[in-house]
Amino acid sequence: MAMLPKNLPRPEECQGAQTLWYDKKKYVAINFMVQNPKDVEVDIQDTYIVLSCKDVDDNNMYNHIYFYDKVMKFDSQVKIYDRSIHILIRKVKENVAWPRLQKDANLKPNWMAVDFENWRDWANEEDEGMAEYEQYVEMIQDIGSKKGAPPAMDDLDDLSD
Repeated sequence: MAMLPKNLPRPEECQGAQTLWYDKKKYVAINFMVQNPKDVEVDIQDTYIVLSCKDVDDNNMYNHIYFYDKVMKFDSQVKIYDRSIHILIRKVKENVAWPRLQKDANLKPNWMAVDFENWRDWANEEDEGMAEYEQYVEMIQDIGSKKGAPPAMDDLDDLSD
């Protein structure tokens, strides 16, 4: 059964909800910061997302974002909290970093920002891990190459009574 777009029309008077996003290996996380959101409607498609809701003061909030790359619209989670609407959307191409949330690099809305508290540069994690591993191997080889008597163990207390 195919999910049809909800066709969420843009209200005449509306504003974009503050949006924080971050990239993960398999998902993109989006937080729409809305105080006491109500009448929340979210339309997730392969190439875009639309959020429509009202905030605590009955202001119409509306965001339409064309994604940087395709997502799996059926594999997403929407959770509504007192101060935000949290959305986790699965990427079609896993392990491919998104440099931005939106398709158009020139479009930089003032309501969108990177969530640096949750951002991790996971694309370079394997390289960093390999560098640490190589340092560890060098250290072990260094210890093994130093010839000499093994350390005296006679100064250790005998813990058995």
